[in-house]
Amino acid sequence: MLLVNDIRDQRTRIENGLKKRNLSDLSVLDQIIEKDDLRKQTQFELDNILAESNQLSKKIGELYKSGKANEANELKAKTADFKTKSKDLQNQLNECKTAIEEMLFQLPNALHESVPEGKGEDDNEEVYRSGDEYEREGLPHWELAQKYDIIDFELGTKITGAGFPVYKGKGAKLQRALINFFLNKNTEAGYEEFQVPHMVNEASARGTGQLPDKEAQMYEVPLDGFYLIPTAEVPVTNIYRDVVLEDKDFPILMTGYTPCFRREAGSYGKDVRGLNRLHQFDKVEIVRIEKPENSYAALDEMKNHVESILKELGLTYRILHLCGGDTGFASASTYDFEVWSSAQKRWLEVSSVSNFETFQSNRLKLRYKTEKGTELCHTLNGSSLALPRVLAALLEHYQTEKGIKIPEVLRNFCGFDLID
Repeated sequence: MLLVNDIRDQRTRIENGLKKRNLSDLSVLDQIIEKDDLRKQTQFELDNILAESNQLSKKIGELYKSGKANEANELKAKTADFKTKSKDLQNQLNECKTAIEEMLFQLPNALHESVPEGKGEDDNEEVYRSGDEYEREGLPHWELAQKYDIIDFELGTKITGAGFPVYKGKGAKLQRALINFFLNKNTEAGYEEFQVPHMVNEASARGTGQLPDKEAQMYEVPLDGFYLIPTAEVPVTNIYRDVVLEDKDFPILMTGYTPCFRREAGSYGKDVRGLNRLHQFDKVEIVRIEKPENSYAALDEMKNHVESILKELGLTYRILHLCGGDTGFASASTYDFEVWSSAQKRWLEVSSVSNFETFQSNRLKLRYKTEKGTELCHTLNGSSLALPRVLAALLEHYQTEKGIKIPEVLRNFCGFDLID
């Protein structure tokens, strides 16, 4: 959530950051300032009324003590008037705060100046590629999964529905190996591991920006007011909701594995075959909480860390700096990682690494102490990594006539070196 003071004091930066998202009508910014002016005026009037009321109550008390009950009773009539006025002003103040919050909740984050201009994914800026796109004879991963009986898509449909695959035998072990490999790489890099709930309340979903932007993509448990998490980012980041940090606490590095649940409404066609797009999938996440002056160096560190994992897996990958029209609602800057699917002849997204600046921390009330008081932290997160498309690319890349070779870095985790 954007800060009203930033909209006032950094208007040009905020407008430029929103225009990069191709938002043409920014009149809501003026509406926010106008409503905030009214809030300030109402607060000023309320404070004066309360101060006068306190002084009057004190004077009434003194009159009673002095035996001047008649004078005191005359003044008590004014206190009733003050109470009515203060109640009306408090209601007006609450209405202003609610209106401001509702407008702010609908606004996406202002993009960082480094974000490329553009309307959609075709305008994303490729910043690195580990190798060229290549063609080779081979089966797509969904046929390999059937051939070696390691993933059963039909059984998942029977149990739940489309988009809920069942991993079997060596497929399940490979899945577990990837999770352990990713977690180990993250903890070796200094990230503390957490096991977190797989459902969150509304406050947590709002805190990281899933609500009100992505409610259509989330599975809801209405009886209890919970949401199944779309990513571990939500519960992990909310560990620090309503927390005030100190200098010694920085930097905060966290990682966690969770299943993720997404409705993926509107997804259809060949691009959703097999593991390409699921309603339930596994993902290992990294989250950082930083001081503002360190957050973009941290973003580069996270980007380099994810890249190092893909290098060890031996997959062809590329890194994209997302343009304004393709950057997520809460992010100020995002890098996507894509791996090359040799059988599908297309790039598959496996990670997004983002800096949210103060957008999430403002909602979370996540601050740190300074000499002048408290300031908002910056939050960052990244997939390290999402499993389905990594697994798809591994199966396709490492297929041979004898079976699917296991990358050397995974063999100790798997306990085997070939799926046959």
